[in-house]
Amino acid sequence: MTAAGALAELIRAAFSDVARRFGLTPENTPRHPSNCTEEWVADAMEKGVSYYQMDSDGTLCGCVALERAGDDVFYLERLAVLPSFRRRGLGRALVAHACLKAQAAGATRLEIGIIDAQSELKSWYVRSGFEQTRTAEYAHLPFTVCFMKRELR
Repeated sequence: MTAAGALAELIRAAFSDVARRFGLTPENTPRHPSNCTEEWVADAMEKGVSYYQMDSDGTLCGCVALERAGDDVFYLERLAVLPSFRRRGLGRALVAHACLKAQAAGATRLEIGIIDAQSELKSWYVRSGFEQTRTAEYAHLPFTVCFMKRELR
């Protein structure tokens, strides 16, 4: 399996519980991470998106992606930890690593979009240094999006 294929498999598995919880399907949210494909990951990498992965005893268990959005802003994307590896600090470690990489590339801010109704995830991001900036509804999505940012100093 290619690196992009392994990352896509991880991302799908990590987001499958979110898809079930919110009734997300390939038909109503084709670009949701629960539908991630090898081609998405490969295309993103070709466009300059950086993926960082975490392994535990040889098992790929987590990843995060960074995409440059502007001179000093990066998007934090596809933060994924397999359910059996959660609550061990892996997500926090991936975010910390992404922050360091973004800062090294000149970023002063990270931004992310999540499902607004995921209150526990929103709280986790707040504890991780993010703050909510706004919410938005889109006709093509069956949920409200919460946008958050973290200033990097």
